[in-house]
Formats: sequence, C-alpha cells, structure tokens
Amino acid sequence: MTHVGDIAVTGLGLVTPAGIGVEENWRRVLSGRSCAAPDDTLAGMPVGISCRVPGFDAEELLPDFPAWQLERFVQLALAAARMAVRDAGWDPGRWDGTRVGVVLGNSLGGAATFEEQHDVLRERGPAKVSPLLVTRYMPNMGAGYLAIDLGVLGPSIGVATACASGATAVGTARDLLRSGTCDIVLAGASESALTRTVMSGLAKMGALSRSDAAAEHVSKPFDAERDGFVAAEGAGVLVLERTRDAAARGATVRALLAGYGTSSDSHHATAPHPGGLGIERAVRTALGDAAVAPTSVDHVNAHGTATPMNDLIEGRMLHRVLGGRAAVTSTKGVTGHALAAAGAIEAAYTVLAVQHGVMPPVANLKNPDPGLELDLVSGEPRTGRVEVALSTSLGFGGHNAALVFTAA
Repeated sequence: MTHVGDIAVTGLGLVTPAGIGVEENWRRVLSGRSCAAPDDTLAGMPVGISCRVPGFDAEELLPDFPAWQLERFVQLALAAARMAVRDAGWDPGRWDGTRVGVVLGNSLGGAATFEEQHDVLRERGPAKVSPLLVTRYMPNMGAGYLAIDLGVLGPSIGVATACASGATAVGTARDLLRSGTCDIVLAGASESALTRTVMSGLAKMGALSRSDAAAEHVSKPFDAERDGFVAAEGAGVLVLERTRDAAARGATVRALLAGYGTSSDSHHATAPHPGGLGIERAVRTALGDAAVAPTSVDHVNAHGTATPMNDLIEGRMLHRVLGGRAAVTSTKGVTGHALAAAGAIEAAYTVLAVQHGVMPPVANLKNPDPGLELDLVSGEPRTGRVEVALSTSLGFGGHNAALVFTAA
C-alpha cells in the first residue's frame, strides 16, 4: 500500500563490474561470484587487484556523443542514465526538460586525468597541459553532462558525500519530487578512480584487503577473516517519479522509494562512530519517513565493506534496530566497493530484490563473524516475498544515508 510520500522507481541503469545492463548485473550478483581480478595497471603496487567494468566501450555505447572528451566516470554515468531512461519508457526528445532534474554523486572526479596532466606539466611544461583538464577532472561534470545529453533543463546537482554519495543522491532526488520542483529525476552516482595514486592512498590507510588469496576470494563482507575491501568502479542510475504521475502514464513501477534518512557522525574523518549511532539515526529516520516498523523489514542490502570495523559496527546496529528477522546481504562481495557509486548501485539491487522476491548472497562468506547476530544470506540466493527492504551507506567524513524501498 502506498502513502502520500511514496516515489516510484520506473527505470534502472547499471554499468558495474557485474556487467553492463540490469539483467547481466542481476544474474552475476545472484551467482555470488566475485568480480575481483588482477589489474595490470596496478602491477607492482601493494594491492594489485580491483573490480573493473568488463568490456566497456564508450564509443560503442555512446556513438552519438564525443566520448573521447569525457572522463571514464562520466562515460559510465551517461551509459547507465541512457539505460535507465529507456527502461522507464521515456523519450528525452518528448519530455518537458524544465520539469526534469539530475542528481548524481561522485567523490574523486577525474583522478586519472589529473594525475596524467600533472605528469605532463612536470615533464613538458604548462603549454602542453590539456585544455580539457578542468572539465574532465571536476566531479560535477557527471551531472552536467547527463543534463546536456538528455535535455534536462531543471536542477542538475552534483553530490559528494564520499561512499554515501549514491544514496544521498537518491534521497535528494526524492526531495525534489516531493517538493514539486521536478516531475522526473535521474538519480544515482558514478566513480572510476582506480589509479595508482588513489589506490596507494587507500592501501596506505589500511582500507584495502592485503589478502594473498586468489582475487575472487578476497572480498568477504561479514566474514570473520575479512581484512578490507576490493576497490571498484561503476555507475548506477534510477529514474524516479511521483507514484500518481507514473500511474497516469501507465509506467511499470519496479518498486517504491518510501523512506530516506541521513545523518552525520561528527566523530572521525574515516572511522564510523564506534556505537554506530550515526547510521542508526539515518536508518531510524528512513523507517519513520516510510511509516514502517523496524521489525517489518524483510531484507537489508548493507554497506558491508568487508573492513573489520565497518562490518562489526554496522552489523551490531542492524541487529539492535531491526532484530534478527531481516535477511542481510552485502553485494560488495561480488562487485567490490565502487566508492561514491556504491550506494546507487546497491539501491538498484535492493529495488530488484523487492521486485523479484530474491535476495543475493554474500560472496565468499564461509565463517560469519561470531560477534554478529545477523541472518546473513550465504551460499545461494534466498527467495521470498520482500515487502520492505533497506539499503545503507556510510562515507568518509561521517556521512550516513539510508533508503527504504517497498513493493509496488
């Protein structure tokens, strides 16, 4: 049953290490097989594996757009957005662009171009620096180029709340629809920053797994032997509309965005609050916004980074707030951690779980952390009616966001 604040999810677009397109993504995520693999560009680095989008060809997917001008995170976002718009049944040439908005998250922008052009500056001088440096580097250009490509004349907003960016973008889009500012909003996030410098920084701070296991067995959220995440790239975009507008045009509704909550830890630059109080506030706010009792949540797609601290803190919070009924997964075991894009990608997977009544397993979960009292989905996908699902995201800087999706 809908209530006045519900927002319809009418389209999804996914370009991730799990594949290009929604169906390919869903098959891989349900398989529970990790996408992590050795990365030639990271040869000789402390961590030499990552999760990259396989077979992504910008010229093929964006043949009518000068893809060579765009940083990879923008290319991924454009491809995902076009998919989402088609999935929603919209023709951008026929909509009222003044009533359409874009909210797209990103955190590290065009890190690859910045590193490359910094080398050019040092080695060849300022006259050789590319005139595209700034527009390829700026993290807002994902949102900007989506608006240019799709004829969006309403708000075009770039969101940067680190690894919570994707979920923050979806929640911000919800607010634009509820306020009447827009009738349609494309919401999501993209990231592609698997550079030697960025990866060195993540490794140095202890965020990345140093496991010597085969790459496909390294990412293991909620496992007792987890030791960090595998970095990834990707993009996820959702098309959101008010339920009455979607019904009026006869759109297929995949699920409803019923609640959103956000908060700040005000604790530490990289570590979550040790009691999980920040993400708890976001979850409770989202559940209250959706008018859903905590014990009614059927499924959680958790942030679940596979870092020792995050999984323990988040897992204890989920049990404290929801009890033991919800079936919990982390799809980062399959996709790796796509940083800013993670929340959007996982929101899409949560929508698919609600729509199809199937919950993905946690990849590589062999020995669940004994300090957690969670009903973790492992081994095989779990089937069952999913009326209410929760997706959680946490980001450096103490950013938290939670999204509640319900069956249409």
